[in-house]
Amino acid sequence: MTSSEHLPGAHPALHRVVVAGASAELDQRLSNELDRFNAAATPGLAPAQELTVRVLDDAGELAAGLSGWTWGIAAGIAMTWVREESRGAGVGARLLADFEDEARRRGCTHVFVTSFTFQAPGFYERHGYRELFRWDGVPSAGAADVHLRKEL
Repeated sequence: MTSSEHLPGAHPALHRVVVAGASAELDQRLSNELDRFNAAATPGLAPAQELTVRVLDDAGELAAGLSGWTWGIAAGIAMTWVREESRGAGVGARLLADFEDEARRRGCTHVFVTSFTFQAPGFYERHGYRELFRWDGVPSAGAADVHLRKEL
């Protein structure tokens, strides 16, 4: 949609569409608005909480990290990264175990994660995650976006 197109139910003179790149301000506003909406739709349920795990090397530098969230009985992993020279040494397994332990402590009964086939779906499967579905051809031909779940 371009800025000249009419939005249904809106006055064209009062609305303008802006297409741009990354915007931390917009991301924060959307997060705040969705948090309000979700709270109203789920009375009595505590709001979502972020959950992160970091592994630091002897110099205090990031060797690996995992970020995600918990909400109600669900946990989700948004991003996982392990520095190349730390891969295969159990660092990723430690990240995942610590994330899952904290998710359990917060009352979660399952964890969701997505991983492209060129990333680490096999890693998650080795740690008890099972594939729910995949979108073939995403983000490119020959690749897939794999969605997984683990019962805690």
